[in-house]
Amino acid sequence: MQVLERPPIDVEAYLADLDDIPGTYIFDAKRARAGFHMNQFAMSLMKEENRTRWKADERSYLAEWTLSDEQRDAILARDYNRCLELGGNIYFLVKIASTDGLSTLQCVSTMSGLDIESYRAMMIAGGRSPDGNRSIKEKR
Repeated sequence: MQVLERPPIDVEAYLADLDDIPGTYIFDAKRARAGFHMNQFAMSLMKEENRTRWKADERSYLAEWTLSDEQRDAILARDYNRCLELGGNIYFLVKIASTDGLSTLQCVSTMSGLDIESYRAMMIAGGRSPDGNRSIKEKR
């Protein structure tokens, strides 16, 4: 059996290249650590008693969690893109939207800046065009 040898990969450089994709936040170990408490907060909304407390007083409920001011503000504003940038994971964050009575489609359409019907049509047509969405540095 032949063993193929590959040159070592600089993981940090590889991940930095992915940050060049407009509107994309890679959920890497660094973001996972930064967003741990935000994601745990979102998961807490799986329990009815926590959803009730959250709906009654969002700021008070958030004060129980170890969050940065930026994370707290992003959650209260339902700025899901900012939450992703600050370490949120969409699979957890959608629990906030669900608690607000929104479908996943409604939640993610707000992240694209499109209304629901435009977002749905874009996804049925194959998703966001790569034209103009390939590289921040190269502006293409």
